[in-house]
Amino acid sequence: MLTVGTRGSKLSVAQTETVLEALRTVNPDVEFKLKTIKTFGDKERTRPLFAIDRKGLFEREINQALLKGEVDFAVHSFKDVPTEASDEIVVAAVPKRGSKNDALVSRNGISLTKLREGAVVGTGSLRRLAQVKRYRADLEVKPVRGNLDSRIRKVEKGEFDAVIIAEAGLERLGLTAKMSERLPLDCFPPAAGQGALAVVARKGDDDIVEFLREIDHEPSRAEVTAERTLIQTLGGGCRVPISAVGNTEKNRLRLSGYVFSVDGKNMLAAHAESDLAEAETLGKMVAADLLRQGARDLEEEWRRKYDQR
Repeated sequence: MLTVGTRGSKLSVAQTETVLEALRTVNPDVEFKLKTIKTFGDKERTRPLFAIDRKGLFEREINQALLKGEVDFAVHSFKDVPTEASDEIVVAAVPKRGSKNDALVSRNGISLTKLREGAVVGTGSLRRLAQVKRYRADLEVKPVRGNLDSRIRKVEKGEFDAVIIAEAGLERLGLTAKMSERLPLDCFPPAAGQGALAVVARKGDDDIVEFLREIDHEPSRAEVTAERTLIQTLGGGCRVPISAVGNTEKNRLRLSGYVFSVDGKNMLAAHAESDLAEAETLGKMVAADLLRQGARDLEEEWRRKYDQR
């Protein structure tokens, strides 16, 4: 019997179940026990995420349980995992990635283009805020918190005209029928790691790590490695909207990186490609291109606005 740690939200549990299904496929004799753990991000429900000066909002407490031996491994949304490497925890597996796209959920299924002038769009992400402003400056963007299903209910109750959320979350909860529109990657490039899961274990726990490695998907790992290396090289965080999206085809990996200005009017973009095995180098290469274009200046704009120390 192996115990797996996860957040208690419907989406987190659904994501963890997909991982367990994959593990059961390759090891049908292993039994699992789910342990749900409440994180700081689950408890602090009032402030926008970008207003909370704390790393590991949705994974720190789970990792602490892992290190204490209360769980054998854990499942995180990869975009919630800080880019700094841990001395004690290893990402043992990156299962095949879900959709990277953002999705619009609106009343009456109206597309972003056809929302009325001044319509209120909810998001907890500064990246999405900047992208909406770039795409349609007339819309009002307001912070929204809560689990995916509660955000959808806020639209249905009329608190927002629309919300922007990750399509992968809708897929995993069987809620794609609620999606009004899949937002294109060229207009709404995602956060690093969006749609990907990180299955983590203790370093040195070789049997567990090898067991989990059986569901590792090399192209997905390469994409996320390149994306997260780009973010780490630029020094971005939740208060600096940087997008990074990798796409694999056969043994090649293409990475695109974007940095947005505070008003959404300016966007820096850089692209490059490499072999899958050079994902980390690729991330640094694209980040260097963005830095040459002036990414640091745009980052400082955001830090001054949101007082990031």
